[in-house]
Amino acid sequence: MTQQPFSRPGAIDLSALKRPAQPPAGSPAPASGAPASGAGHSAYSVDVTEANFQQVIESSMAAPVLLVFFSRTQMPESGNLADDMVAVSGEFEGRYLVGLVDIDAVPQIAQAMQIQSIPLVVAVVDGRPMPLFQDIVPIEELRTALTQVGQQLTTQGITGRHQPRGVEPVEGEEPEVDPRYAAAQDALGEGDIDRAVAEYQKLVDANPADSEAVAGLAMAKVLQRTQGADLNAARAAAAAAPDDVEAQTLVADLDLLGGHVEDAFTRLINLVARTADADRAKARDHLLALFAAVGNDDERVLAGRRDLASALF
Repeated sequence: MTQQPFSRPGAIDLSALKRPAQPPAGSPAPASGAPASGAGHSAYSVDVTEANFQQVIESSMAAPVLLVFFSRTQMPESGNLADDMVAVSGEFEGRYLVGLVDIDAVPQIAQAMQIQSIPLVVAVVDGRPMPLFQDIVPIEELRTALTQVGQQLTTQGITGRHQPRGVEPVEGEEPEVDPRYAAAQDALGEGDIDRAVAEYQKLVDANPADSEAVAGLAMAKVLQRTQGADLNAARAAAAAAPDDVEAQTLVADLDLLGGHVEDAFTRLINLVARTADADRAKARDHLLALFAAVGNDDERVLAGRRDLASALF
């Protein structure tokens, strides 16, 4: 197996996805409709399309993504590799998300990433790609290679895990509720915010990479901080003291709960820009908590993070 030592080179250039692309030489024209890889699926694999490519890449900010480029028409063995990657993905319990890129169906993605040959497996961490290997190998060798990659990532402090991807519910059936979050959700349903915070905190302490628990805890804390708050009084206090961190963060919390997400972010970004030292750190940390409450994949959060970076630097 030709395997590269893991490092973090430049980010993926997505510009090719913004214009019509020609398929790689020898590729048949893509069929209309959504691509179908023909591979089986696990809770930690996904067919990559133009529509979800950006989302799959962004998920590498939480834990590594392995993009598998293959073509069952040009090289059937590469399709077998894709199948094996899916098969072993579940064994690593979220250490990796396998993204299946059928270059016959989505040649634009192959062009955007300048894929020259198949099969190819590319590791993506923090949005940055690294070619991993490009051989057809037995599944046992594949397991060994991914174990070694995981060890290298751990030595670099990269220990996050993906949450299992949900299965679409059968029409007419209620989607299954993950039992891990039942206690916290029950507490919220009963209006016991303090208990909800405690339950979510237990989940986060047990697994800091559990993005759903992190988001739940952040939102429960927003509810906790705003209990009994009067919006008009809070706005008046914030207007009277524009650099008072407590006054500004309370209004930001209330704005968030009221659905004014961008207003909440803008208020705190401006506060970060105006303040310094401990006050700036407090405002920044509060804003990061609101980002977590909304969800790191949300476009408003992505924009907010860019604006925060500008305010800080």
